[in-house]
Amino acid sequence: MKKYIPILLLSSIVLFHACSKSDGDIPQPPEPQPPEQEEMILPKKQMRATWMATVWGLDWPQGDYNVTSQKQQYLAYLDKFVQLNMNAVFVQIKGMGDAFYNSPYEPWSANISGTRGQNPGYDVLKFMIDEAHARNIEFHAWINPFRIATRASNASPYPPLHSSIPANWVVSHEKWQTYNPAVPEARQRLADIVKDIITKYNVDGIHMDDYFYPDPSAAGQMVSDAGDYATYGAGIATIEDFRRSNVDKAIKGVHDIIVATKPEVVFSISPTSDFAYNRNTLYADIKKWATEGWMDVVIPQIYHNSSFASRLNEWDIFNNKPHLMIGHGYYLMTSTSELTNQFTLTKNKKAVVGNLLYSAKYLNENPSLTAKLAELFAHPAVIPFLGRSVAPDAAVPQNVRIENGVLKWNTSGAVKSVVYYAADLKTESRVMTITNATQFNAGLSGHYAVTTLNADNKESAVSAIVTK
Repeated sequence: MKKYIPILLLSSIVLFHACSKSDGDIPQPPEPQPPEQEEMILPKKQMRATWMATVWGLDWPQGDYNVTSQKQQYLAYLDKFVQLNMNAVFVQIKGMGDAFYNSPYEPWSANISGTRGQNPGYDVLKFMIDEAHARNIEFHAWINPFRIATRASNASPYPPLHSSIPANWVVSHEKWQTYNPAVPEARQRLADIVKDIITKYNVDGIHMDDYFYPDPSAAGQMVSDAGDYATYGAGIATIEDFRRSNVDKAIKGVHDIIVATKPEVVFSISPTSDFAYNRNTLYADIKKWATEGWMDVVIPQIYHNSSFASRLNEWDIFNNKPHLMIGHGYYLMTSTSELTNQFTLTKNKKAVVGNLLYSAKYLNENPSLTAKLAELFAHPAVIPFLGRSVAPDAAVPQNVRIENGVLKWNTSGAVKSVVYYAADLKTESRVMTITNATQFNAGLSGHYAVTTLNADNKESAVSAIVTK
């Protein structure tokens, strides 16, 4: 049976409860939320670099031993790189058991002074690094680990060894003279050389090319290493495994000395594009080095257009460990379409974080190709984080604003700033500048955002977007 409460009494009860509640208990309407800000779509990071070969003066200094003019020649290269929005250069500073700096282990290169062992009269390596850094270009020191000298035949003598190199560390084949990778002291000398470079000079990276054990087709009659195998190869099944083991130890030694001495330095290796040739002829076990984490970047030399796509697919197995860049044979390219095709293929590979061109002088010798390169590199690019984290993380820029047509922002710490611009937030933005300043003339109507980069190339999150 239903019970009924008189209407007057019910009204009194409701009124009593309403008056007894505190204001805080009264449900409040939800605060209006600002619309979610669209994100800036950032372009892919990319190292854009060239090799600068110095053996026989190929790219630099090209037989010019005058200090003033060889400096001018180098600066002209750097200015060219700036025009092309390139952001790194790999300069050969140890190509033939010699040095482009004052080394306690190897003589001055004849290719900088004209005479092996002769001081050219200035600190060549410091000059090259400082001038590159002044233009926001990274400097990677390219070394050949074992080669000391080459010759046409036995009829020509090899140059005298540096006084610090015992003869039993060296093997002299018919056409190649090298440090002997089998000798532990010779491998240690390589690590000592790297330590000397990164301790004395502010290089961004140490780089090796594809010369490890020499290819017999280039070295001519080879000196047998059966005696080395007998002396040092206990427990190793075959002489081929022994050779690979020797190179493994050399690579690990360089990696370990970098990590122990200056871990922010990036270690990169540029093998040939053929895994089997690397492993079975040069005794460079690239896949093992990748698995062991002994290199930060691998840069296969995929030079021939006919096999470029298939070779690229083979190397796509590497993704961040190590980072993958691609070495292009710029000197071999015969058309702008070839260049465009190779760069399109690498851009579409998520794992590829950079492009390295061989070599610097061909940027001047093929104007039509370089004009196309300028189109491909129309805007600056951010170098990806490639090595070990040492510097403090970069903080997000604050107080990003536009005042009288000028984009301004605040940063903290030792950082560079990256300005991104997009006409439409539905499309990919582009890098307008990478700068030490904290303002930029916002000449275009559209959307702007800023990030910061620390010394390791680690990028902050994106700032608030401002619109002009």
